[in-house]
Amino acid sequence: MKIITVCGSLRFYKEMMEVTEKMELEGNCMLVPIYNPSRPSKDDFTEEEALMLDKMHKERIKLADAILVVNVDGYIGNSTSKEIDFAKALNKEIIYYTDFKN
Repeated sequence: MKIITVCGSLRFYKEMMEVTEKMELEGNCMLVPIYNPSRPSKDDFTEEEALMLDKMHKERIKLADAILVVNVDGYIGNSTSKEIDFAKALNKEIIYYTDFKN
């Protein structure tokens, strides 16, 4: 069993949930960012809330053995790039959704 934190743009939340379910059914413990359809972007939160969400996501990455980057059509945004760099600095395994799908 691995603990895996899901990373990626929330515009791909549907894909995040699909792969999260599949990987959890394979015996992995999946850590997923919060998502509220009425606030689908960090821009929908106050600056303070957005900073707290980023901090909590980094904590999920610290707890994990690996991160799963949901990079639909190869898309990796600025925030996700920073999350990948953070995970690499902690020597975490990086799993890419596009590789997982193939």
